[in-house]
Amino acid sequence: MLMNKRTAVFGVLVLVGSLSACQKQDTNQHPQNTEQTSASAVSDATLTLQGETEKLQLNLPECDGNSCPEFSVDRLHTNQLVVDKTIDQAILQHLEQILEISNQSKVIQTETDQEPRKREHADQQQQASVTLQNNHAIKTPAEQMAEQVQPYLTAFLALDQELKKIGASNKINIMVSPKILNADGPLVTVVLNTSSYLGGAHGSSSQTYYNFDLKQQKQMTLDDVLLPNQKANLDKLAYQAFKTWVADAKLAENIADYEQVWKFILSKNFYLGQKSLILQYGEYEIGPYVVGLPRLEIPYAQLQNILKKQYLPEKVQVVDTATEKKTQS
Repeated sequence: MLMNKRTAVFGVLVLVGSLSACQKQDTNQHPQNTEQTSASAVSDATLTLQGETEKLQLNLPECDGNSCPEFSVDRLHTNQLVVDKTIDQAILQHLEQILEISNQSKVIQTETDQEPRKREHADQQQQASVTLQNNHAIKTPAEQMAEQVQPYLTAFLALDQELKKIGASNKINIMVSPKILNADGPLVTVVLNTSSYLGGAHGSSSQTYYNFDLKQQKQMTLDDVLLPNQKANLDKLAYQAFKTWVADAKLAENIADYEQVWKFILSKNFYLGQKSLILQYGEYEIGPYVVGLPRLEIPYAQLQNILKKQYLPEKVQVVDTATEKKTQS
């Protein structure tokens, strides 16, 4: 009898121990599921462009009045290093193009103004070089970018002084600002807007698009998104869009007359819109100043055998797949 009781008690203890082990095992499984969910969320976030523009703090002189020059440069701070580096470099290139700093600085600086500045800057740079090297590591990207932009600001201010010396009273200005256009999708896109007035009859502006495949962590060109050997076909579609644009804008009675002055070219400046591929042009590229910044649009329905499938919108891919199945049946 005593043996039967001991056997029963032992059996109960074994059963309780087994249940406890199962509960512990189940408890340990929940954090693993949470970690997997978190990893998935992080993976999705890395394929989305998140960020905002930040205005660079530059050393502008104090000025009062309506003729004070304006110089404003924003940079983009995002969760994608490849985007930030590319856009920072693009900003500097656009400032170079606007100011033509390498050539213009020789013209706008007089000898009496140039030599003292060179000696003063050389002394200051020699004294501060060690400090700048030590502090460079702790400077923010915006502060580092501001240092790179400062020479362009110096040239801009020198140009303003030169214009005032010859009696010009108009206010000159430069504005450069990037903006996230497409934050997700097969390609994320940043548009860099610039505007400037440096004297003369009118100002100038531009819109340049920078497209990135975040899976590949690289900037994509127009050639990168096309299927092999399809650029000629895209060129034909773009030329048709060009002729339609000329006719709709009533720029000429016939395309032959128009192309005597403004010939068609295939722009490399593009982005993927909601319904079409957008080809953006600059001032004077395919038309006079009065047409501004023209763009040509090519619907995705015409591009299913020209653009790589992964860069077509999902709706177009679905239609394309449905058409294939219908054809096969």
